[in-house]
Amino acid sequence: MAGFEKHSGGCHCGAVRYEADVDLGNTMTCNCSICQKRGSILTFTTPDKFNLLKGEGAQTEYRFNKHAIGHLFCKTCGILSFAKGKTPDGKEMIAVNARSLDDIDLDGLSPKKVDGRSF
Repeated sequence: MAGFEKHSGGCHCGAVRYEADVDLGNTMTCNCSICQKRGSILTFTTPDKFNLLKGEGAQTEYRFNKHAIGHLFCKTCGILSFAKGKTPDGKEMIAVNARSLDDIDLDGLSPKKVDGRSF
């Protein structure tokens, strides 16, 4: 898997649905305090490659530490499908939880381990 491809996804209950162009050949896991507990496999895209189909009002946001990333959780089922924030150089980004994508072979991913605790 390499290169950006369009995928759809969403939360468990269906209140949040999106489409995004993501590169599943470039995924990561993180050991920061929230990612370790949540168990996400993340891939990143830009706002112009992300389309929230439904669920704008169905999510609640959580920010911690430097408050740089808005972790968005479904108010009904609690699933984080994606988060919004800025890259270290200030560009807008969307962190898509690959586990929330439809019909993805998670065993086919090779996520890079990132030491988020050290940031």
